[in-house]
Formats: sequence, C-alpha cells, structure tokens
Amino acid sequence: MIFQGSALSVELLPSGVAKLQFDLNGSSVNKFNRHTLEELRNAVDLLAKSDAKGLVFTSAKSGFIVGADITEFTGIFAGSEESIVAWLVEANEIFNAIEDLPFPTVCAISGVALGGGFELAIAADYRVASAEAILGFPEVKLGIIPGFGGTVRLPRLIGADNANVWISSGIHIKADQALKEGALDAIVERDKLDAAAEDLVLQCVAGKLDFQVPRKAKNSPLSLDPIELNVAFETAKGMVMAQAGRNYPAPVAAVTVMQDAAGMKRFDALQVEHKAFARLAVGEVAANLVQMFLNDQLLAGLAKKAARLAKQVKSAAVLGAGIMGGGIAYQSASKGIPIYMKDVRQEGIDLGMSEARKLLNKKVSRGSLSTDGMLEALSNITPAMDYSGVDSVDFVVEAVVENPDVKKSVLLELEQLVQDDTIIATNTSTISVDDLSTVLARPENFCGMHFFNPVPVMPLVEVIRGEATSEQTIATTVAFAKKLGKTPIVVNNCPGFLVNRVLFPYFGAFAQLIHDGADFRQIDKAMERFGWPMGPAYLMDVVGIDTGVHAQGVMAAGFERMRQSFPSVIEKLFKAGDLGQKTGKGFYLYEVDKKGKPRKLPNPDIDKHIAEVQPEARPFTDEQIINRMMVAMCLESVRCLEDKVVETAVETDMGLALGIGFPPFRGGALRYIDSIGVREFVGLADSFKESGELYKPTEQLRELAASGGAFYQ
Repeated sequence: MIFQGSALSVELLPSGVAKLQFDLNGSSVNKFNRHTLEELRNAVDLLAKSDAKGLVFTSAKSGFIVGADITEFTGIFAGSEESIVAWLVEANEIFNAIEDLPFPTVCAISGVALGGGFELAIAADYRVASAEAILGFPEVKLGIIPGFGGTVRLPRLIGADNANVWISSGIHIKADQALKEGALDAIVERDKLDAAAEDLVLQCVAGKLDFQVPRKAKNSPLSLDPIELNVAFETAKGMVMAQAGRNYPAPVAAVTVMQDAAGMKRFDALQVEHKAFARLAVGEVAANLVQMFLNDQLLAGLAKKAARLAKQVKSAAVLGAGIMGGGIAYQSASKGIPIYMKDVRQEGIDLGMSEARKLLNKKVSRGSLSTDGMLEALSNITPAMDYSGVDSVDFVVEAVVENPDVKKSVLLELEQLVQDDTIIATNTSTISVDDLSTVLARPENFCGMHFFNPVPVMPLVEVIRGEATSEQTIATTVAFAKKLGKTPIVVNNCPGFLVNRVLFPYFGAFAQLIHDGADFRQIDKAMERFGWPMGPAYLMDVVGIDTGVHAQGVMAAGFERMRQSFPSVIEKLFKAGDLGQKTGKGFYLYEVDKKGKPRKLPNPDIDKHIAEVQPEARPFTDEQIINRMMVAMCLESVRCLEDKVVETAVETDMGLALGIGFPPFRGGALRYIDSIGVREFVGLADSFKESGELYKPTEQLRELAASGGAFYQ
C-alpha cells in the first residue's frame, strides 16, 4: 500500500500500475473537502517519487466524485478575494501535479463526476466511463465558475464551442455525448471499468499511445486564430446573456474567462480563472445560491428523518379528477405507485386521464420515457366513478372542489370506506385542516397536502399539520410527497398556510399601489427586473382572478391587516367576469399561439376598470414599487416564522422559492431582509406606516434589529 487515508487509498497493482481509489469515510458520496484534498496532495507526492508505471483513479462508491464540499463554501466565501485565490492556488497545485506526473494517468468514471470531480478527471491524460456516467460543471448554478482548472482544460480538450455550452449552462452531460465531443476516450461496461483504465495506461507504457499529446494540448493556448476565437466567444456571450439574464453573472463570466485565457498557457490561464472565481464568490448572488443549495440539503435531511417513522405507501387514490387530479394521478403512476382516480362525473374522469396521457406523451416525445414505460404508467391509473378499490389503498388524496361543505361531505363518506390506518390528505390551498377534521372519527390520520398547479411542474408540496394530526401521518405524507418527486415542507394550520399567507400581502400591496396611482404595467416590469418570473398582474391572471378573490376573502377573514379599505381593481375584474387566462381576459388579453400556449397581449379595457378605483395616476420609481411590494411580503414571512407556521427560516424561504418562484439569487424573503440589514429593513417598513398594518414590523423583529441580529447566522 503506497498510501492509506480516510478519504482515499493508493495501492500498486501486479502490473506495476498504481490505483488511487476514493472512498470518503462516513459519507455516501466522495467529495473534495479540505481533508480529501490534503490526502490527495500527500498521495500524489508519494506517487511522484514511486516506481509506478502509471496511475488509475477509481471510486469505491457508486459514483466517482460529486464535486467540492459545498458545506465548506460559506466559510471560504466569507473571506477576502485574496484568501479565496490562495485556497484555489493551493488546490490547483494538486491538480497540476497530477497532470505533470512522470507517467500516464487514466480516470475511471462510474456514476457522477461533477464540478471538482470532473476537473480531476480532465487533469488526467485519459478518461473511461460506464454508460450511465454523468459529467459536468454545475458551478454556475451556485453563482460561481469552475475553480480547479475547469475553464482552462475543458476548452482545450473539447473545443471552445462545446466548453461554452457545458460550463455556462451547468447542465449534466451523459456519457455518450461526452464521448462524441471528446471529453471521454471510451465507454465500457461498469464491471470492466477498472480493467479498461489499467489497460489504457499499459498501452501508454508500451508506446502505443503518447500521453504527452493531450498534456501538451491542455497546457497550450487554444489552437484557434483570433477571428475564430472572437466569433466563438462573442456569439456565446450573447446567447448566454439572453438565457441567464442580468441577475446571474456567473454564466457570462465563465465564457469571458475562457475567452480572456484562450491565448495563454496553463499558469497564466489559471490565474484568470482564480481571480474571476474569487470575485464571484464574495458576491451576494453566490452567497444566496450556495445558501439555497444548503437549504435544499436541509429539507432533504428532514424528509429522510421523517421516512424512518413513515408508513409505506404501496397504493394510493385521488378523489376528484380533472387537471389537478389527473396531475396527481400522473405523478403517482409515473413513480410506480398504483393509484385510483375517482370522480362523480365521466367528464372529470376523461379530463383526468387525458391530462395524465398528455404528460406521459410529452416524456415520450422528449426521449425520457419509452412507449412501454408510458403504457406501464397508464396501467397504474385505475379510473372509477365509485369507491371500488379505495378500501385497500394506503393513502388517499382528496382533491375535490375548494368548498368546505363539499369536502366535509366527501371526507365523512370516505373515512367509513377506507382501512382504519389509511391516511387521508386534503388538497386545499386555503381551507382550515382543523375545520375539515371535525367530521372525522380518526382525525389523527388526516392532514393537508397542498399541491401547486400545475402539479408536474411545481416542486413544492405543503404538508399541513392539524391539531390532531399524528406524527406518523405527517411523516408518511412527507415520505409520499418525496416518492412523488416533490419537495415537502411541513407547516402548521392557519389561513393560507405558508405560501398563500405570504403571497396575499404581496397581492394586497399590488392592489393598493394601483389605488394610490401606480401603473400596473410598470409594477409588472419592475418586479420582473427584480427577478420574479412574472409580475403580480400577470401572476394574478395565471392564478385566476376568481381564485384570487376567493383566497383574499379567506385571508381577510383570518387576518384583519389583510382586509382592504379601498376599492380593488381585482374585484372590478372579477365582477366583470374577466378572470385572467381562463377566460382570455384579465389585466391582459390572451390568445392561443401555434403551440397551444396562451400569448399575453395588451387589454384595451383594463384602464377603464382602473379608473374606477384610482382617484388619480401619479408617478412611482421602480425602487418605490419594489420596496412597497417586498416589504409587505417579507413582513408576513417574518410573522409566519414567529407564529411557528414553519419551524425555520430555511423552510420559510424554500417554501417561497419552490411555491411561487421567489428569485433564487435573492435567497428568499428572510435572506433578503438579511441582505438589506434587519435594522435598515425595519426603518424601510416604518417609512410606509401610512399604508397600513401590512407594513408594521413585529416587536420581535424590532428586537432583532436592535441586537444587530439576522435570520441566517
């Protein structure tokens, strides 16, 4: 044994080839934390002095290396640009030493090789992989760029055009594409991977392959003339900017770094990469995106913990078909969980099956599902107009019309038909879970399960705990949501739960801004520039004006501060029957395009409705609009945390990001307060005190401001 550590080991094989195997103790995956990098440094130093003929990199785990340890990023990124560059230089000394070893090196890739894991792979001379291998550089999704030589080696390995796409998009690349584009040298069966890598080394030793050729290419400037370089990178920058937008600087920075370093050798090119990485790493976008990643990991950990208490769900049912029920049935069936789909109308059944079939057909057309797979998923859905079969299922989602009396009637009937331990979850966005549970004999088996529309697209599920809900019911519902491919967040029962409770002060601020004289078109544009996928007027049209009016009534009944003391244009549109996209007319007009999607157009009648609620138009700056909108939303987020609707700031912010598209680069509502400064945010809220109770900071928030505290420590 040449080296034995807790993250990797090195042994000399009988052929004289050394085998360096990654196997990080106490972790299900290999990752480059400081400890692993230090062991790699020591191992490479020993290898450089050994009698090894060559070196093979392998993994004892199902995947190769997932990348750097992101849990260490917050501490590293909190330092100065100079300290970050020093960390990168230290790490790159190891990768350079690997590339400069006096013998050939081959990387054997099974499973994923991402970020730093793939940077190690391209520092080796050759790469072989199994067919299921996934490669790539996802760093831009964290607001940074590759920092262990990825922007230097990849364009010299696969060409500028391919490297621009790989790095600026952050997408995962399958093995067959990687082989075609030159990032891999061979694809072999998984059980032959190590042997193939060893054989490749021995071919180099025998003189059949010259491993100095790829090394020279990776250490040299790109072999393109100035005009070709300019075309490749300038074209890419334009396309990347159009796709990423101005709020995400990393993708364009990645292309710029590769362009600036194109004429340099390795040493100088790495310095360009280091400086750009450090500049991004100390920025707010990277800090927020890294925190969002860590938030997602925390939610995954909570779900994993819940799974230990959960009852296994082998079969399910959904009551109420249509678009929502069909979406839920599709989600369950496509994950291999048989599901009954019941409705009282044949039209509902037909619509639900049509929705499920349409969604499965989309997967087939994209190549992500075979025809046989589609037929198997459809066979997992049993449509019915009665309760036959429901008596044997483990889990029932009630998704009938959003009316408490109708839901109570259905729940009362349902509970008498299912097994004593069957869990019943109501899919509701506003109705009190505690109120609905009053008709049940076993309320401990009942909770809320709020799916967001459209079900296949929206990742969030709110799992709503009622006063009588058991922990096993919550755990099973969380585990079931995860099995459906969703991200569950547990919330306590209150009007609107988490997402709608926070959303409606935002809509309330929107309606009040219009009443106070603002132009809704400017509001939409300002909020889209802030980072929202759509402005509040457009969002209200998509949600449905009628849905908005109904939910607003529920919220106003639950919270006095959400009652509107002024005439609202949303109410005017509702009374006029202009309900948004569903009627083709709301704040905007909608026409179906050639692809069958609604196209937004100006509504010539909207100003007439606004004139009825707006005493006079007056100018607002974009900053004033953003502050009015965001302060109302953020304060309600604070109240939800203080009221224990959710347990943590992480769950609050992730609920908004996953449920209503809160701009990820801003990190969530509470993270946004932190970025402003709690004291400064309280002062900003106080400046709007004439606008009502929605803008009144809580006493706890004032105390946090006075102490200089923050939601994220």
